Amino acid sequence: MPDWLTGFLGDDVGFWLGYITNGKHLAFYSAFRFTLGAAVLGSVFALFCGLGGAMLLRSRFAVLRWIGFAYANIVRGVPDVLFFLFFPLAFEQAVEWVWAQRVCSAEDIAANTGHWPPCPAANWFLSTPEYFLLACVSLGIVYGAFTTNVINGAMNAVPSGQLEAARAFGMSDAQVMRRVHIRQMWIYALPGLSNVWMLLIKATSLLSLLQIQDVVFYADRLGAPNFLRSVGLIHPDWRWHYYLVLFIFYILVTMASERGFAWLRAKAGHGLVAEEG
Repeated sequence: MPDWLTGFLGDDVGFWLGYITNGKHLAFYSAFRFTLGAAVLGSVFALFCGLGGAMLLRSRFAVLRWIGFAYANIVRGVPDVLFFLFFPLAFEQAVEWVWAQRVCSAEDIAANTGHWPPCPAANWFLSTPEYFLLACVSLGIVYGAFTTNVINGAMNAVPSGQLEAARAFGMSDAQVMRRVHIRQMWIYALPGLSNVWMLLIKATSLLSLLQIQDVVFYADRLGAPNFLRSVGLIHPDWRWHYYLVLFIFYILVTMASERGFAWLRAKAGHGLVAEEG
């Protein structure tokens, strides 16, 4: 902070401006991109998983229906944090096991018995972008199970008379599905999808479990009592201040999301009249 600016603003204001614009706080602000990015990419994965799961549930083949049923119900029953830790670890070890078949000799594996990976050459060192992508996929798989039930219920809500009318006009089953069924189910699905989106937004607070330096990671580090041997106690426990910032951030995201889904519902319902049962 320049001396002239500190003199103009006063020592107290100058101190706080310097404090909240130091390198660690700038990293804290940039970490918000991980939260928003994980929410967006995770929701995209969840939507694709949900559409795929709903198609499986509606398949004519019993085996595919059972797969869709297992995905929609078993994954929903697993705690988010458990799956969030399990999937990236399982994927990482699966890649290391496959790679070990190529780079590890029998002697290397025998010498490394009881340790993982099978040999040091097979060790896969994940960086932040890779952990971030695995986190997004994990969110997509978990909340794709919720999305599956939402989309399947929405497709069941589309009046059957409209589907029969489309077939009467000579449309094939694929055309009816693409042009009528999926087109009209969105108006019924969006309220449920908005709830899934809210749950997914809250789950982004788990990113720090995968060694990603997200906003929760920085809030805990920056707010913890800060002590330097040469200076002494810089500040006491301020974590609740940082958690309050996150609290406000998530509320603002929720408010913006509600407005966004209201706009989407208006667009999806344009020209459509939902029949009352």
